[in-house]
Amino acid sequence: MKKILILLLLFPFLLPVAMGQNQKVIDSLLKELKLFAERKEQLGTKAGKMYDTAKVKILDQLSRKYWGNNSDAALDYANQTLALATEIGYKKGIAFAYNSFGSVCDDKGDYIMALENYKTSLKIRTEIGDKEGEAYSYNNLGIIYKKQGNYPEALQNYLTSLKIWEEMGNKKGMSMAYNNIGIIHMRQGNYDEALKFYQKSLNAQDPNKKTEAAATALKNMGTIYKLQGKLDDALKIDLECISFFEEIGNKRDMAATYENIGLIYIEQKKFEEALKNYQRALSIREDIGDKQGIATSYNNIGEFYLKQGKLPLALNNQLKGLAVAKTIGHLDLIKAIYASISEIDSAMNNYKEAFQYRGLFHQVKDSLFNAENQKKIAQLQMQYVFDRKQDSLKAEQAKADAVSKEAIKRETTLKNTFIIGFLLVLLLLGVIYNRYRLKINANNLLKEKNDIISEEKGKVEYEKKRSELLLLNILPSEVAAELKETGTATARNFDLVTVMFTDFKDFTKIGEQLSAEQLVESIHYCFSQFDKILQKHGVEKIKTIGDAYMCAGGLPVKNATNPIDVVRAGLEIRDFVEKYKAIKIAKGETPFEMRIGIHTGPVVAGIVGEMKFAYDIWGDTVNLAARMEASGEVGRVNVSSATYELIKDKFKCTYRGKIEAKNKGYIDMYFVEDL
Repeated sequence: MKKILILLLLFPFLLPVAMGQNQKVIDSLLKELKLFAERKEQLGTKAGKMYDTAKVKILDQLSRKYWGNNSDAALDYANQTLALATEIGYKKGIAFAYNSFGSVCDDKGDYIMALENYKTSLKIRTEIGDKEGEAYSYNNLGIIYKKQGNYPEALQNYLTSLKIWEEMGNKKGMSMAYNNIGIIHMRQGNYDEALKFYQKSLNAQDPNKKTEAAATALKNMGTIYKLQGKLDDALKIDLECISFFEEIGNKRDMAATYENIGLIYIEQKKFEEALKNYQRALSIREDIGDKQGIATSYNNIGEFYLKQGKLPLALNNQLKGLAVAKTIGHLDLIKAIYASISEIDSAMNNYKEAFQYRGLFHQVKDSLFNAENQKKIAQLQMQYVFDRKQDSLKAEQAKADAVSKEAIKRETTLKNTFIIGFLLVLLLLGVIYNRYRLKINANNLLKEKNDIISEEKGKVEYEKKRSELLLLNILPSEVAAELKETGTATARNFDLVTVMFTDFKDFTKIGEQLSAEQLVESIHYCFSQFDKILQKHGVEKIKTIGDAYMCAGGLPVKNATNPIDVVRAGLEIRDFVEKYKAIKIAKGETPFEMRIGIHTGPVVAGIVGEMKFAYDIWGDTVNLAARMEASGEVGRVNVSSATYELIKDKFKCTYRGKIEAKNKGYIDMYFVEDL
């Protein structure tokens, strides 16, 4: 009995970790930690390194138990784990700590730091040969890439994780990997393929035991049944999952299941029950600080109010969800919310806003569901299946070779001796003949080879220059250079940036009077001229959304002159549009008329996504610049008081008074008259 107690003290991971409620497990671990400290104090200098190693494992278990429920507590225990593991040189414990840091960052929606910490943990685990730890690290990396909308990279990591689990014969890990691969297929709309992997996940489990992996697979199957219209089957599964997740204290999945139930009740027209389940999910997610979940809940509640015709409530919830989704860069959610806000604005007769949000929706959708994405996912899965078959064939071949090697050797020795002798004679004759031919053709062959090399080098150089020009046409030169050198481009804060929006008045009505070709030709002509004006004044084009044009000064290289540069560009654009208007009128065509708005303040700038790169900026400065344009007048450059204070000595300005800007209250505004 004494030996058993010592083992439990030194190796707490042998204790059961599923003791009903999560808090019971935490209390048990804390008690174990206290007993451990008392025992070590009693032993004094006799306590060996094994005691410190065991303490690292207890601290790591405590950190894990707080994941998804209490980020601060999880971070505190992870820091204690890292400190002690570093002190005693316990690399596996250091990997534990970085893995926990990654999970805490994931909980907080900081996906970039989550990736960095998971990669650090993976590197250590690979160095020390911790195969199980490697598999978990690849799985965690896949989860983050999935949340970022990078499905091919997510699938690659899940498949790598699955391969390790299969080599180890670890069915629990295999079940987890199958489930995650199913999620990728579900996100891409491949429901039949997803169901196959969810079933594989269930088959890898002990049918007599209820495990969290099995419950997760069932929950995901319920989601697909709902998408396929099998509502009763979906509801039955979700109600079963709720009690299970509640029992083991898994609040994150419990909230997700309440959300699924709400979606089902919507389809069944049971609206009160639906709203109750949405609110339950939101409450749990706010309690545990799950940003992704919070954004999802606001999106669902917004959709609920939209279906009820309560448009202001719908818009309010969607805007809340969008703000949270943007902080974590969750493209799937951002896409869904853009679509919903566009629909709400359209129902409220805010057609301009509806058009803009629809454009944003398509931009995000294209980056998530492009053909290249689908192709990569199919290729990755096919390659994985092929590799596994090749491994199996090689193993069988090696076994067959071992059995028949001696027999084949005896049987073929005599035959090979004769064949080799005959071949040597032929070879000698061939060498004599070929030496004669090679001597004659050597110069010609060398010339052809050099010509081919020169041609190929020319092609490579051409394609390289073409790629560089294309990259520079998409990104600022400084950002393109960083991307080429490091493979990434770091998001940066800029304290002083001047943002300008331009927008054509009644663009939709004018567009109805023109053919598609005429409309595109006119917009292309105008925007091309705008591009030239920006280049002249050192202002960076950010993007176009329909007929709206957005640019900014003071980035990617900081400068103090950007308010003046942008206003000068705005005045020149105004003058160009007025001249173009006169040309249109002279031809008897409906002219374009433009509003221009400018505001100065801080922004965050960086590259969006990992495919179809786009350099973009975020922050309230962008929103205020858009409000300056919307609150302006045709043919005028409207600036905020922040911009006015920085340009008033260079330009003649007219104070307009405090003008109400949508969702921003009353703001001091000025018209810039001229230089």
